[in-house]
Amino acid sequence: MQLELQDKVAVVTGASRGIGGAIAELLSGEGMRLVLAARTADLLEEVAAACPGPAAVFPMDLRLEEAPRALVAFALETYGSVDLLVNNAGATQRGDFLTLSEEAWQDGFALKFFASVRCAREAWPHLMRSRGAVVNIVGIGGRTGTAEFAIGGAVNAALLNLTKVLADRGVADGVKVNAINPGSIATDRLKARITKAAQDGGQSYPEAAAAMARKLGVARFGRPEEIAAAVAFLASPRSGFCQGAILDLDGGQTRIL
Repeated sequence: MQLELQDKVAVVTGASRGIGGAIAELLSGEGMRLVLAARTADLLEEVAAACPGPAAVFPMDLRLEEAPRALVAFALETYGSVDLLVNNAGATQRGDFLTLSEEAWQDGFALKFFASVRCAREAWPHLMRSRGAVVNIVGIGGRTGTAEFAIGGAVNAALLNLTKVLADRGVADGVKVNAINPGSIATDRLKARITKAAQDGGQSYPEAAAAMARKLGVARFGRPEEIAAAVAFLASPRSGFCQGAILDLDGGQTRIL
């Protein structure tokens, strides 16, 4: 399928590893020119080096209020336009609601939610000119609350609502806005959880992984490349009638309507 993304400009946050890195490599393979943002410069450089096309890196802590403005300005200075914003940055702390600190709550919203708000706001006028797109990488915890995922669930729910808000605005402004809810994806974070579960339960890694998959009700864990493929589709003209769509990519873990 020809996605018609050649020479378009994508800004990808949280691009230094995992899902973000996979998104960067796939979009680059489709001919897009990239701006990759995250806090860790050396990891960003590794991702950029793995991309087959142009990929500029922007090491920055997106929790800082001024960072999104600087990021978009860098993209315009480097390539002259913005056609796609992928809001992927942000990891939240798991734990008991009664013991999660105020700092953990502030940090969770600062990076994943407020950075997405600010990046969208800064990129919006340029996306209007290019009739571009926003893809928010959120997470299924925004649909179903679980006791150990209080911060992440709240942040994700807010980001899902923001997706609908921006999509509503985008109908008039010519900006396509959609979201992807990854389930359990085989990134370093998930592998660390499985390793800890194996240690706590006296199991091998494969045994702990199989047990976790059974508990979640899925046949296997997802791959970062599968999320990246969905991003490319939502970025492309092939998804022209998708507006405010929330795509659960979770192997069937989410069973609510």
